[in-house]
Amino acid sequence: MGGRAEHPQLWAFLEALHPGELLTGTVAAIERFGVFVALDDGPAHPVFPGVGFVVYPELSWRRFAAATDVVQVGLRVSGEFLAFDTANLEARLSLRATQPDPFQAFADTTTAGRQLRGRVTLLSPVGVFVEVADGVEGLVREPIGECRVGDELSVVVTGIDRVGRKLTLAPGPQEHLRGRA
Repeated sequence: MGGRAEHPQLWAFLEALHPGELLTGTVAAIERFGVFVALDDGPAHPVFPGVGFVVYPELSWRRFAAATDVVQVGLRVSGEFLAFDTANLEARLSLRATQPDPFQAFADTTTAGRQLRGRVTLLSPVGVFVEVADGVEGLVREPIGECRVGDELSVVVTGIDRVGRKLTLAPGPQEHLRGRA
């Protein structure tokens, strides 16, 4: 992409940033691999539409189908600076780091054994993912019977891993009968 000698202003800007620093800018482009942000105080990038870059997982704590569900070109955003990507000469940002983590708030008020209702968000080979609170999903590994994305289920919390942000669930008592006639 070019070294310090080729782009001295860009290198100086990026090297002066500190992890955790809040940067603002405008969404310049949305690509299949992430979102470019034209930073307010940053110089122009020699190749990309912005010096800031956000990978999809750093856009939001919540599951989304497309980046446009979270941001649009022209939208003003603030992101936490994560790292200087020296290979691409860009500031890696996190938009979700500027928002409260819904998982931690959920974990503050929930304990193992609690029964909840939730909506199926994903069927996968490892189990069924169920959203039990806004932005909080858990995995049910035990068989549930037939269910589809969008179905409402009764589940029981079996484990909460705050560090790994993982919620394990079991089917609620009535869900073991699902799919049996």
